Amino acid sequence: MLPGMAPKSLVTGVLRRMAPRFLVIGAALVLAACAGEAGPEGPSGATGPAGPQGPPGEAAVLDVANLSCTECHNDTTLIVSKEAQFRLASVHGTGEAFERGGDTNCAGCHGTEGAKARINAGLPPHDPSVEGVVNVSPYDCRTCHNIHTTYTKADFSLTGAGQPVVLERTGGTFDKGLGNLCANCHQIRNELPVATGGTFEVTGTRFGTHYGVEAQMLLGEGGLLATGSPSVHYEQTDDACVTCHMGDERNHTYEPQVVRCQSCHADLETFDNDGVQTEIAALLEEVKALLIDSGIMLADYEENGEIQHNRSVPGVYPEAVASAMWDYMFVVSDQSMGVHNPAFARALLEAAKAAFEG
Repeated sequence: MLPGMAPKSLVTGVLRRMAPRFLVIGAALVLAACAGEAGPEGPSGATGPAGPQGPPGEAAVLDVANLSCTECHNDTTLIVSKEAQFRLASVHGTGEAFERGGDTNCAGCHGTEGAKARINAGLPPHDPSVEGVVNVSPYDCRTCHNIHTTYTKADFSLTGAGQPVVLERTGGTFDKGLGNLCANCHQIRNELPVATGGTFEVTGTRFGTHYGVEAQMLLGEGGLLATGSPSVHYEQTDDACVTCHMGDERNHTYEPQVVRCQSCHADLETFDNDGVQTEIAALLEEVKALLIDSGIMLADYEENGEIQHNRSVPGVYPEAVASAMWDYMFVVSDQSMGVHNPAFARALLEAAKAAFEG
């Protein structure tokens, strides 16, 4: 045995003690060499405890100058003034237009839900899609505008995107820019009567066109005894209704102002331009007297403290007499006293008078 070497018995003992370890290591190497692909991942273990809270970050800085919201919500009266005009001074906003909104036959115009849905879809007032509308709400900003869809001034874009309007009862197309939105409701909504054997049967006390027939009056269609053509107020304006009833300032009371007319009628002081309103008022009185004498219309009377005007008497009448009342009510329901289409209004009333002279 050389110097420094352990005795043979000592070496043999060490090897014996380490043999199991060599066997384990060897087995592991053999198993690793023979192992197949890894199996699927097992389920996640339970969530461990939360770690300590980190240090606070930097304070957020609101970049107000670049917020799109400020295009509308700012220190101007851009929204406040329009909302006040609409809510306090317009028939659309004070609730009168909402009075019949709960009636499914009227929901297509007299409430936000029915009106907005059908106008966006390009449908007429009596489309069956609005018959099931319930819980109708009054008109508000969202009825006519696409509020909070872009959070910019594009939210003032109009319901229906200003698409042309095919008039439900007469078939003409109203196509005048921003005024198209108005024509979706301001059109004849009652069916035009059809004569049977030269007579009309009047079944109720409200025979006529229903109020708000401005689209047909401007186009010169919808009468029974006379035909017409589009008014100068339709043909020579860009936005028809909006031009005169809202002006460049987009006033939301919708009340026409003489000053807006002066761009075309420089010396105009009242809406009675060239005496047209005076003339139409006189013709209306003449025709009304003839209708009352014929028996188809009642004279004005008081009911529950209110004066009832232009009420029809149910019955069967000659076609000419009933047509005269329809045309009379058409002019009355337009409410402009001839301003919207002077020639057509005059033709309707002159024809109505002639119906009693033949």
